[in-house]
Amino acid sequence: MRIHTRWATANAAEIRRHAAELAALAPDVILAHGAATVRPLLEVTRAVPVVFVVVSDPVTAGIVDSLARPGGSATGFMNFEYGMAGKWLELLKEIAPRVTRAAIPRDPTQGGSTAALAAQQAVAPSLRMEVSPINIRDAAEIERAIADFARSPNGGLIVAAGGRTLLHRELIISLAARHKLPAVYSNRSFATAGGLVSYGPDFVDQYRRAAGYVDRVLKGEKPADLPVQAPTKYELVINLKTAKALSLTVPPSLISRADEVIE
Repeated sequence: MRIHTRWATANAAEIRRHAAELAALAPDVILAHGAATVRPLLEVTRAVPVVFVVVSDPVTAGIVDSLARPGGSATGFMNFEYGMAGKWLELLKEIAPRVTRAAIPRDPTQGGSTAALAAQQAVAPSLRMEVSPINIRDAAEIERAIADFARSPNGGLIVAAGGRTLLHRELIISLAARHKLPAVYSNRSFATAGGLVSYGPDFVDQYRRAAGYVDRVLKGEKPADLPVQAPTKYELVINLKTAKALSLTVPPSLISRADEVIE
């Protein structure tokens, strides 16, 4: 087996260039990470099967017709169901009860962020919280938006997965620390890099499951007939060093539920 790999982070022009290069190679199957990668691939080829991972809403993004019957040349694995967005808000309230305001950094170009925000807004009143989306296009906008939000008291952050949030991971973590904002992240890499707490799907497990789909495609099955699947394995990571720096006492019940505790 020959494997061709391309990396482009959040650079849209590079992603489009790599998509064209890979399609021109006419591979038997392409494994793609994230909606920002899948859409350009489908623009340049509908003949090559695509198995994706870490896509928030493949139906809204126009990648598949439905979750049960994708119908086209792509199928794969979602990175969360929208109910998860409400759980992040509940987790923030549990670890930092004083928080009454939550800012939601999001990439305005990704449609899934709108549905996630709707789920959070539905849960917020029961937690006596307010949620405010803040757009993140570049580092300057992130720094300005979080600084403006932090001027009022009792604030916290909910940081969902995405190309831009991952690209600016260190900046977001440092801003949360500088402004004393408790933050919940959807990716464990944030917690291990100094973020307060993360709760989200196990991406390694998603790739293991995607390998099964790649195998089935190579053996002749069609993506159109393979249902899109939601995560089955989640992980909770708590950074006690960061909690101490924020003067937070993590409830023992939360620590007992954690898959990993960083001390």
